[in-house]
This record gives sequence, C-alpha cells and structure tokens, in this order.
Amino acid sequence: MILVVSLNPALHVTHQVAGADWAGVNRPHTVEVQAGGKGLNVARILRVLGQQVMLTGLAGGLTGHALAGGIAAVGIDSALTQIADETRRIFAVSDTVSGQTASFTEPGPVISAVEYERFFVAYEKRLQSCAAVVLSGSLPKGLPASTHADLIAAAVAAQVLVVLDTRGYALRLGTAARPAMVRASLAELESVTGRPLGPPGRPDLAAIDAAARSLAGFGPADPSARCRPGPGTNGVVISFGASELLVACRGGTLVARPPATVTGDPDTLGDAAVAGLADGLVRGMTWPELLAQAAALEAAAAGWPAGTFSATDYRRLRSAIRVSHIGGDLVAGPGSGLVPSCTARRRAHAGPSARVLAARS
Repeated sequence: MILVVSLNPALHVTHQVAGADWAGVNRPHTVEVQAGGKGLNVARILRVLGQQVMLTGLAGGLTGHALAGGIAAVGIDSALTQIADETRRIFAVSDTVSGQTASFTEPGPVISAVEYERFFVAYEKRLQSCAAVVLSGSLPKGLPASTHADLIAAAVAAQVLVVLDTRGYALRLGTAARPAMVRASLAELESVTGRPLGPPGRPDLAAIDAAARSLAGFGPADPSARCRPGPGTNGVVISFGASELLVACRGGTLVARPPATVTGDPDTLGDAAVAGLADGLVRGMTWPELLAQAAALEAAAAGWPAGTFSATDYRRLRSAIRVSHIGGDLVAGPGSGLVPSCTARRRAHAGPSARVLAARS
C-alpha cells in the first residue's frame, strides 16, 4: 500500500457565473463542490495506476466532514484525524463570459500539539503496512517547518520509502531527512536557493542540476552509484518548462522531455508527476523508466481536472518521452533502441477507474 499524507487539504467550491458583477449580487448557474488538495490528486492517479492507496491527514468541522465525503465519493480510502478548527476552503468564481477566474483561499486551521500527536501515533502504526509514503502539499498553521522531516524520519526507521513534494523551508529540512525521492518545481527550487536558475523562459540545466545537488547534499556524479531509486535521498526531481523533468541522482543527471509542448496548471501537472514517481519507486523502476513515466503522466494530465489524466495520451507518450543525459546522450525513447518498461503501462488500466478514463479520452 502507498500512504499519501495531506496535512492541509481543502474543499474546493467553484461558482460559475455568466458575467460576474463584482459590485453587486451574483447568481451562479453552476456550483461545484469537491474534495481537493495535492495529496488527493496524487492518490487518485495512483489508484488508476493500479496501486492500493490510503489518504491520511487532518480534517475538522462541517467542511472536514464534507471533505471526507468527497474523498470517499472518488473511491479513495481515507483515515483523517479530527481537529477542532474548520478545514480550509478554496473558492473560485469563474466568469463564463470573460473566461476569467478569481480564486479565494482561506487561511486554514491552526493545529494543536495534541491534535498532531494523535495524527502522528496513527501514522506510525500505518507505516507497518506501507510500501511507500508520499508527503504532499503545504503545512497548516501550528505545525513547524520540521514536520515533514519528522514524518520522513519515522518512515525511514520503519524501512518505508518516502517521496517528498513540498516547498519552502519544509522542503530543505525534509530533504535533509533523506527521503528516497524529492520532487519540486523550478520555482520552488529557485525559492529555496534564493536565486534564478536561468533567464525567464530559458532554464539553465547546469544551474538547476547544481542547485538540486546542493539541496540533496550530493557531490559530483558517481557513475558507479546505483541506478535505481532506493533508501536515502537518491534523487531530486525538478519539473521545468513544458512538462520537462530533470533528476539529479548520485549516478548522474537525466532529463526527460515530451515530444510536444504541454501547457497547464503547474501544481496539477506536478501532482501527476509525483504519482508517477511513487508508482515507479515501489515497482523498482530504473531512473530512465521512472522519469519517462512521470513525464508522460504530467503531459497526459494537461487540460484535465486535477487528479485525472488521459489514458490514451499516457499510453502514447509513455514510449515517446525522450530521456537523455544532461550532456545530450539519449538513454531512452525514440531513436535510442531502448523502450521504457511497460509493466506499469499494462497494470495502469486494469481497474474500473482506468476504463472510465480511457472512455473519456
């Protein structure tokens, strides 16, 4: 089982209005309410990929009750620790005439030490039945930046692999706790390093590689190092450009690129990549295989609601992603003579959710 931890989930409420009047009364013609948060997005994609998954985290109040119902409605098992404060909501007003959308994010709950301790005790027990843990998203108020690092330490002690996807100081502290894998966007990496990593729109791959290695505490690449992700920080994966991924690992640096430009919400696409990384990690994929899968899922999620992707596009892109060394030598993809493992591709569409996605694509 893969345990996905979402400490700061949200209930998403979207009002669709034909011509929003920002100084008057509006009557939406459509109201959508759904459970959200990066962790849930990751869990939904993992389920389609054939993984048994459970979502755990913190939830409270009437909003937390609605959140739990929304999670169950999309077929995800959950175990949420109850808190006193209300779970946060994210409101969006979508003007169907202008095409513009305004978003309003509530500050969210404040977590007490007692509430977090209850969660942590339950988390440690669930580690006993996990193959991997995904720590995804931001931290709510009341929890220190070291929270993810503490959760990683507990998982490492239980010999459970961890994928970390967060930002800010929590990203730096979490990486130092040595999860199996770290994923961040280019903007998040630049924020941690405190400097731009290339001109706007033209990422500097050498600078990204150096910053990722510095974050992980890696030295120069060692070609004799193991090529499969494993215990300890074995790789830092950075999303940049149009669904392009760079991984700095002990054995070197690889870059994955889709065959065409992809556009979409960076957070939503990043969640798809995290799911692909976690799935590949538990299946024992090599870095080229794993990176190709994550990049294919990122690209296949473009234009789709959060937590979903086009199964047709994923199957097509899975073998079309080009994976190369940072110097340019092709490792996998068209023209390399090597095709990434199709084990995940065969198993990804075995369940009913995958058939639904395939029918929609």
